[in-house]
Amino acid sequence: MISGTKLNQFIINSLEDIKAFDITVIDVRKKTSIADYMIIASANSNRQTKALARHLKDTLKEINKSVANIEGEVDGEWVLVDLNEVLVHIMLPTTRAYFNLEELWQS
Repeated sequence: MISGTKLNQFIINSLEDIKAFDITVIDVRKKTSIADYMIIASANSNRQTKALARHLKDTLKEINKSVANIEGEVDGEWVLVDLNEVLVHIMLPTTRAYFNLEELWQS
């Protein structure tokens, strides 16, 4: 099993496989105990956010990493994939701009 920056890169590669864009990694270890990293990615449609989450879950099986939870798949504007140490936010650009997680967690 991999962790830290290798896990982050694996996640990024998985998201890029099906065209996620504007991918950002935020180290939140000094700000919260809920995760070590947050990865935020954008998708072009609700359908793509759901596909990205499913693809990520499937590719993580290759490295024996399980997903703790996936939320937001019903509407698909913002899908959260919880891997415990990494939270992956897959969002539509308008949702991402509205919530502006980068400003919240990087400041």
